[in-house]
Amino acid sequence: MSDTIPRASSVDGHCHNPDDTITLNETDRHRRRIMMITDGGLSFLLDLPTARLLRHGEALILDDGRKIEVRAEPERLYKISGRDGAHLLALTWQIGNRHLAAQIGLDHVIIRHDPVIRDMLEGLGAVVEEVTAAFNPEGGAYDALPHSHDYGDEGDTEHHHAHG
Repeated sequence: MSDTIPRASSVDGHCHNPDDTITLNETDRHRRRIMMITDGGLSFLLDLPTARLLRHGEALILDDGRKIEVRAEPERLYKISGRDGAHLLALTWQIGNRHLAAQIGLDHVIIRHDPVIRDMLEGLGAVVEEVTAAFNPEGGAYDALPHSHDYGDEGDTEHHHAHG
């Protein structure tokens, strides 16, 4: 038996037949290099070339070939809707102007739970609904890694294991 700690230096877009899982909130899924422990208790070193958001359903590939499925832990969030598309765009601008992480859908925006921001958005006429779901915000302008957009129901990633 080896005393070497397994290392994950690559990520595959979809995980099939995982050897283990790791469940993390959005903040803990944005990583480059850190020691991690799977849901089953396996310690391993995440050692990616650049920091990135690990997305729900992706596979961390260990150097010995085992696959660890990333699971997005459901979080308390707000789903913001507007009267129409133009109103939603104006609300989204307000969110972006405050440099808040946001998951953007076709008819809504999802942000972290923040009562002050909720009050501001409702004051601007937004409908703000509390939801519990996986949080998958857009990458920043300088985030070079591609990612898929999930414009479906924000609860879709909640628990298929099973973030939005």
